[in-house]
Amino acid sequence: MQLRELESYDSITIQTHDNPDADAIGSGYALYKYFKSKGKEVSLIYSGRYRIQKTNLKLMIEKMNIPITYRDKDAGKVDGLLITVDCQYGSGNVYPIEADYVAVIDHHQPEISTANLVGWEIATNLGSCSTLVWRMLMEEGYPVNEDMNLGTALYYGLYCDTNQFSETINPLDMDMREMVAFDNSIVLLLRNSNLSLKELEIAGIALIRYIYNNDFHYAIIQAQPCDPNILGLISDFVLQVDEIYTCVVFNTSDEGYKFSVRSCIKEVNASELAWYLAQDLGSGGGHLEKAGGFISMRKYGKVYPTLHPEAYFGNKLNEYFESFDVIDARHYEVTPDAQQYSRKKVIMGYVKTDTLFPVGNRVTIRTIEGDTDILIQEEQYLLIEDTGKVLMLSGQQLADAYKLSQVGCPMKLEYMPKVKNALTGETLDLMSYAHSCTNKSKFLVYARQLERGIKLFTEFYKDTYMLGMPGDYLVAACDNPKMMQVVQKDVFMETYQKAD
Repeated sequence: MQLRELESYDSITIQTHDNPDADAIGSGYALYKYFKSKGKEVSLIYSGRYRIQKTNLKLMIEKMNIPITYRDKDAGKVDGLLITVDCQYGSGNVYPIEADYVAVIDHHQPEISTANLVGWEIATNLGSCSTLVWRMLMEEGYPVNEDMNLGTALYYGLYCDTNQFSETINPLDMDMREMVAFDNSIVLLLRNSNLSLKELEIAGIALIRYIYNNDFHYAIIQAQPCDPNILGLISDFVLQVDEIYTCVVFNTSDEGYKFSVRSCIKEVNASELAWYLAQDLGSGGGHLEKAGGFISMRKYGKVYPTLHPEAYFGNKLNEYFESFDVIDARHYEVTPDAQQYSRKKVIMGYVKTDTLFPVGNRVTIRTIEGDTDILIQEEQYLLIEDTGKVLMLSGQQLADAYKLSQVGCPMKLEYMPKVKNALTGETLDLMSYAHSCTNKSKFLVYARQLERGIKLFTEFYKDTYMLGMPGDYLVAACDNPKMMQVVQKDVFMETYQKAD
């Protein structure tokens, strides 16, 4: 759905979920400003049992002049179009105000039928609804990045919904964070008005009720219901304990379990662990060291009707640590139990890194899979695969395996990779510098389908790993077996064929 499709309605009511948070308020405010600019009669409301009480949210509304009002449950029907934002009409966390026409804009897992809606946009892969609305405004050409008041609201919405940015994994979340103009003094004020004395007590009680696993050096802590940022605060403190390498802190609400993940060892990527914990029950993600997620109570109850959440997290953590082998490509032989395959010809892109920035510069490569930091070196190339994945190769490795051209690369990807200079902040579109290449017709690999999960460390990625799940393939070039990667099962079947 695009916002222009809703412009036929003259009267528009934007409703956040009950007891709204910063993300609901920020994304609702952005929609308010957009439709107001189109000359519509617009109101921004919330309902439910409680009025907004948190100090940081009151300050957010005051400092940014956000015209959100409380609507009593008995106020009756609204005219025209009702848009629920950061929630879904008919779900349990939003009071069902009667309306003739309803649209939904949200980033949570679908919970309702969309058949009776005039429009809907649900992006479950995004860390905040603020990011989704920002994207929709950008698509309409609205000058969202030039409005500091609005930018501050969206920025703070993402900040809060991703646990101080620790759970931002989608590149669009990162793009929004970096592109909007925001008032840092207001954000600093809101950030330092986020902890009440009650929440201080919640953190203190939680810290003395930890569960510790000596075999895998992880801790699990349950906290009382609180703002998600408090979970992150507890997690950060717990990880400072010398014997704890990984921790999960969670709490319970009517909707489900919100949890925070921290890791201080390279063998555990916090983002990937968060995804693992929420798999099939919700969503999880974030960064290498900090991440988090949410598990739907409805889904959890169907699968684990009698299992206490502490036991669930303990079981999943044990399963996680026991189900992966760690492989260092520099000291591993893939050939003994592997078969030979040849790669089908696929158009990809390549870029010599020192054509982007000078040798010695540290840069961040942003792809659909997240961010990777590298140091620009001589004879270092980036290979952009048709999946959007970016690999780092030497000039010799590239020349051995691929037929290179000087023609631009026409690939269209779900997310176009970017490269950002860590020192200057300059950001470049990687595809604008890419040339086309195809794998050589006789490019042969050894491949072995995985029966267990693996974490693959390679020559260029010594501190971060490629994750392989059972059914995926471990692939190594025949002429350079140390050049390895993990290829997902469906991608492998489309890309490779058994060698003659």
